[in-house]
Amino acid sequence: MNDISTYSIGEMAREFDITTRSIRFYEDQGLLTPTRQGQTRLYTNKDRVRLKLILRGKRLGFSLAETKRLFDLYDMENSSVRQLHTVLELIDDKRTSLHQQLEDIKVLLVELGNLEERCRDELNDLQPTDSVQQEIKQEKL
Repeated sequence: MNDISTYSIGEMAREFDITTRSIRFYEDQGLLTPTRQGQTRLYTNKDRVRLKLILRGKRLGFSLAETKRLFDLYDMENSSVRQLHTVLELIDDKRTSLHQQLEDIKVLLVELGNLEERCRDELNDLQPTDSVQQEIKQEKL
């Protein structure tokens, strides 16, 4: 974006198609740490990569707390072994959660189908057939 590899909040927002308010929120949560030049926030390549990871994590269903946990591990250790183990744990937890949600959705779909069938049956029982409607019209005449 510019020669000195710093980015304004507006540039970051445009690049990732998010609001500047979202970026400030991530900063408030301790996920991004821009430097300041007066009132201007200056984001580095590290912040840019972190923002990309935050957004990817959100798409995959990870909470900001989980993302922060990974960032904290990375900041504390130069080795990524522990971080990778943590990511694998988070993936396993997320996969388990998604499988449970999928099963819950399947059960709900069956229940909705059953309810729909009962409603349609009851509606058919309550609505007179065409021949009964014709007889009612004839009687009124």
